[in-house]
This record gives sequence, structure tokens and C-alpha cells, in this order.
Amino acid sequence: MALPKRRHSRQRQAKRRTHDRLKAITLVPCPQCGALKRPHRLCVSCGYYAGKQVKAMGEGAKKEKEVKA
Repeated sequence: MALPKRRHSRQRQAKRRTHDRLKAITLVPCPQCGALKRPHRLCVSCGYYAGKQVKAMGEGAKKEKEVKA
């Protein structure tokens, strides 16, 4: 296994580690309900994606689940 001949300086080590930080999650408002959501994903509060309702949300969705069970 190869080993470094000389130790790396603190500056070189810090330059390498600059990309190891955590990034903040990007949030955008939902055009339907205004709730914050991640971009290019289904809105968890209203069930819309790209202007179309993909998933039934709210009280009606709960009743449908109870009827099916």
C-alpha cells in the first residue's frame, strides 16, 4: 500500500475539506397551496405535481382508505 512521502499542510487539508459541509435544503412554494416543498417533487400537503393532482389528500382521502379496509 502506498504511503505519502511527506505530510500534507493544514492549508491543503482545509482546501480538500471545503466540500464536506452539509448544504441547506432548497424549498420553493407550491403553486397550488403555497406550502413549502422541495423542487420537482410532489407537494405533501395538497398532492399536486406540475399542476396536476397526483395523490388524493385531505379528509376525502382518509375516508377512501377506511372504506377500502
